[in-house]
Amino acid sequence: MGSAIVLRPSGGNEQGHMRSLSVKLTLAFLLVGLIGAVLVAFLIRQATQREFDRLVVDQNQQALVDVLTRHYQATGSWKGVEKAFRPGETSPLAEHHGTPWDSRRNLFVIADSDGRVIFGGNPRYTGQQLSSANLMKGVPLKADETTVGWLIFAPTLDHWEAGTPEGDFLVSVSRATYISALAAISIALVLGSVLAYTMTRSLRELTAATKELAQGKLGSQVKVRSRDELGDLATSFNQMSSELEHSTQLRRKMTADIAHDLRTPLSVMMGYTEALSDGKLEASPEIFRVMHTEALHLSHLVDDLKTLSLADARELPLNPQTISPADLLRRAESSYRVQAERKEISLQIEIQPDLPKIKVDVERMAQVLGNLVSNALRYTPAGGEIRLKAEQSDGKVILSIADNGAGIAAEDLPYIFERSFRGDRARQQEEGETGLGLAIAKSLVEAQGGKVAVGSQTGKGTRFTLTF
Repeated sequence: MGSAIVLRPSGGNEQGHMRSLSVKLTLAFLLVGLIGAVLVAFLIRQATQREFDRLVVDQNQQALVDVLTRHYQATGSWKGVEKAFRPGETSPLAEHHGTPWDSRRNLFVIADSDGRVIFGGNPRYTGQQLSSANLMKGVPLKADETTVGWLIFAPTLDHWEAGTPEGDFLVSVSRATYISALAAISIALVLGSVLAYTMTRSLRELTAATKELAQGKLGSQVKVRSRDELGDLATSFNQMSSELEHSTQLRRKMTADIAHDLRTPLSVMMGYTEALSDGKLEASPEIFRVMHTEALHLSHLVDDLKTLSLADARELPLNPQTISPADLLRRAESSYRVQAERKEISLQIEIQPDLPKIKVDVERMAQVLGNLVSNALRYTPAGGEIRLKAEQSDGKVILSIADNGAGIAAEDLPYIFERSFRGDRARQQEEGETGLGLAIAKSLVEAQGGKVAVGSQTGKGTRFTLTF
């Protein structure tokens, strides 16, 4: 004989996959933090340097203009202007802020009246001709109301040189920015790790719970740790697990009840057939009537089980037709009028005028209404009343079957539609009932888009309502 081999993923691999998800989430948080920190650091550095350059220019522009103008007026030319920027020279610029201006030459360019560079900026630019557009960005240097040159700030500025107060300041700002970026990345890594662990913890618990379900441990619950999508998933899982456990328990109980119901008529039939075959009993119409009754009971039980199984599988055949609610109630009343009269029970119909028609399976609805009326007749004493009513409310058609019989106990009311429920087991067996009638009625109504509800008080009666 061949053997079937079932391959299951090992726990180590599944844990590896879960850890992989944690790593991916952590890396995602880290990448976002890294990109954000680098981008912010870059923007802060650029904005700081730009605003700092503007501040330095505003502070030193007028001083340079005044000194350069006096130099030209004193010498009559720009010859030797570079000496005014060197240490040790007796010039206001050499003492300005206590720093040699020659180290700040990247700040500005000095051009003569023709626009030719004579000092400042990168030394390789000396002697080059500036365009009129560049000259218009600068400040004209005048002597006796005549433009003798141009002072243009930062046309070739690349960076501040180290050793200057400005350069040292920008280095400090850059260092602080980089440290802040590293701190932000570290925080992103820590928070990312914590968040990834928190998110995957719920997934790990759900994974463990689903394994328990697969192994037959129904009813497993997980802790709802958040109110987000993962929390909704955990809540849905808990609800599914509870309903699965409840449904399984009902199915087991129903199976046991059905086995008992099947055994009773089978035992009766086997007893009679065995006695007839052994010659202990003589065949008679009474014996055949009893056997036929038990066979009908078995047939009804099989039919009910078939209907329920088709309803559970959503394969119940339906033939929807448009019909008046009044016609449905009149058909049910006419079917049980004789039985009601025999039991001295009044069977009344109330129809609200101008009711809209509904689209239902007429035969299935006849089965539902017949089951409810039959139940009402069974539990209503002589002299009682059963009222069939059709009305409209909030755009919905409501069919109701109400009696003034014994009613249903409050502790039994939530369970009467369960297929394993037996409210009066002995009486049902005596009357050939399978005990599945209300479960079938609920399945048939819901399969047609309707809803079933019940209200009851012990000693005052019961009212079933069908809403379409």
